[in-house]
Amino acid sequence: MKKFILHLHPKKIDTRAIKFTRTFGLGGILALLFVILFFTGLILRFSYIPTVEHAYDSVLGLKNNTIFGQFIRNLHHLSAKLMVVVSFLHLIRVYYSQSIFIKRAENWIYGLFLFFLVLASSFTGYLLPWDQLAYWAITVITQIVEYIPLVGKSLAYTLRGSNTVDGNTLINFYTLHTGIFPLLFIVFMGVHFWLVRKAGGVALPESDNKTKVDVIPNLLWKEIMLASVVIGSLFLVSVFYEAPLLEQANPLKSPNPSKAPWYFLGAQELLLHLHPFFSAVIIPLSTALFFFGLPYFKYKNVHIGVWFNSPLGKKIAIQSSIGAFVFTFALIYLLDHFLHFDIWLSKLPALITTGLIPFLLYVLPIAAFLMFWYKKHKVNNTELIMACTSILLSSYICMLLISLLLRGEGMQLIF
Repeated sequence: MKKFILHLHPKKIDTRAIKFTRTFGLGGILALLFVILFFTGLILRFSYIPTVEHAYDSVLGLKNNTIFGQFIRNLHHLSAKLMVVVSFLHLIRVYYSQSIFIKRAENWIYGLFLFFLVLASSFTGYLLPWDQLAYWAITVITQIVEYIPLVGKSLAYTLRGSNTVDGNTLINFYTLHTGIFPLLFIVFMGVHFWLVRKAGGVALPESDNKTKVDVIPNLLWKEIMLASVVIGSLFLVSVFYEAPLLEQANPLKSPNPSKAPWYFLGAQELLLHLHPFFSAVIIPLSTALFFFGLPYFKYKNVHIGVWFNSPLGKKIAIQSSIGAFVFTFALIYLLDHFLHFDIWLSKLPALITTGLIPFLLYVLPIAAFLMFWYKKHKVNNTELIMACTSILLSSYICMLLISLLLRGEGMQLIF
């Protein structure tokens, strides 16, 4: 056991690296959640039947007739939700602690792939209960995929295995969720851990005062305590919480509103206000390229391991996040109730009235805000890129919360 632990950690470690506030244990929590999901999923496979005729009934049977069946399903469901949240927080922690540069750049890319796998695994598992919530959430997302020019319809067909969400979709998602994605997780996690070790462990600021202690027991006991808290909390909540299960999926009866899985609600909200070419192609592609390119931009005065890189970086990141959240909310409200460019400029193409104009309404004020910071505070490109990252993250969170909490029948904005 000692040798195995020392494969994951060096024999000695800097005392600054084992402070809880350095990493909050997020990477370890993710590894633990994967183990929980793996074993609970393995147990659920004994009862689940991946066919349209039997999927829903098998979940009901698990819930009503299997000893601890509902508890296992609750635990699996909660762990999956928590994994999405914790993986997002882990990425934020790594970025804002400036731990993505030089020898850690490659691991940032693997981290993004792992985050994609987390979302993809949750997405494919979403359909398996085959109830109304699952069926229509997947229907909404695959319809959004169809908006991608040229390849959208083919991509959606490949994902579903047919023109609509049906038995082919269910078996496709079941195969991905229980077979392919877990194997990919194991491979990518192995590479991810190895690259962390190769880079020297947790990124720390330069310091002349470096004190090292033995990993066992100094770090090991902290990891055991954190794991115990996470497992105990999940078990306790799983006793009282019940994973949702609506009536059986009915392709002829659409709920109002039909919403995507909660982590994709920001994308659904974006589609309400922007032309599909912008909301399904330009913005997602640009955002993905931006995040993958983060370690490779030309930076000035990078301080690896320093939260927000500098006091000024912290200030601009916080103000950018708050400003973007408020501005996004205000713009969505205005576009819903007052700004009807498609009606006012009906003679112009929709790509302009519902695409370019709303897009510029967001981009130009944000650009002016960044220019103000650049001129007044003389921020360097490191702080400006951090501000851009904060703006993107905060805007998406705002759209997600609006769609989750403030969209009623017909996706109308309600309070």
